[in-house]
Amino acid sequence: MKRILITGKNSYIGHTFINWVKSNNVDYKIDTIDLKDPDWKKHDFSIYDCLIHLAAIVHKKSQEDDIYYRINRDLAVETAKKAKNEGVKQFVFFSTMSVYDKNSVVVSSHTKPAPKNVYGKSKLEAENLISCLVSSEFLVTILRPPMIYGYNSPGNYRRISNLSQRVIVFPKIENKRSMLFIGNLHSFLKLVIDNKLSGYYFPQNEELVNTSNLVKQIALKNNKNVYLIPGLKWIIDFLGKKIELFSKVFGSFYYDLTLPGSPGTEEGNIKFLYQEKSFKESIRASEK
Repeated sequence: MKRILITGKNSYIGHTFINWVKSNNVDYKIDTIDLKDPDWKKHDFSIYDCLIHLAAIVHKKSQEDDIYYRINRDLAVETAKKAKNEGVKQFVFFSTMSVYDKNSVVVSSHTKPAPKNVYGKSKLEAENLISCLVSSEFLVTILRPPMIYGYNSPGNYRRISNLSQRVIVFPKIENKRSMLFIGNLHSFLKLVIDNKLSGYYFPQNEELVNTSNLVKQIALKNNKNVYLIPGLKWIIDFLGKKIELFSKVFGSFYYDLTLPGSPGTEEGNIKFLYQEKSFKESIRASEK
């Protein structure tokens, strides 16, 4: 049995991972810790095989830039150092696709990180500092997932879902987005933990997502129909300047499917087979 500690006690990923482990009878003993409680520093890390660091500040307009660096960088590094000093064997750090410039369109092994917002910048700085702690006794696994979605998930997916159920027509556009269903992420995490993988990984669904098709599939699952209308790119361009959601989801921004940890890739004798659900199946599960 592996003992795992998750930071970010109320995180969506952490909460659903615990439920997934229970429902699949995975032999993990998982504890959570709230890093907002100053007493977290007294917690004994030495009993854990793996620490999954999820505590973070994401996109909050009301926050000053400084808090992103204090939470996403400084606190993450402090947690990693404590884990290393107390004998934890593996540190899994959840970073983000936002370490890349969204104007890159496709992120390949040749694409260099170039974050444009403070969230991405703070995460990238944390990655670099935590990577310096790697040793034969302390493995560091850095994940850069795209948009994660699932039942009751927060963020942009929920906004798109709400929009899909309120409109009758929607622009038909051709774009590609990397996304990651929460159940697929959990299967991927099990691969990472069981095989003690270290390095940079880019988990995603094996199917790249078209935003117009995403809206239509969500509507269908909710017994509604959305008509996709071509030739409305000018509306998207206009709304993209006014509404942040449109600018985020209508452009193409995806991972090359040959990046480490992508579905079907291999590392040594490990094959990354973690697609619990196809795209359509994942939408059904997310909208249940």
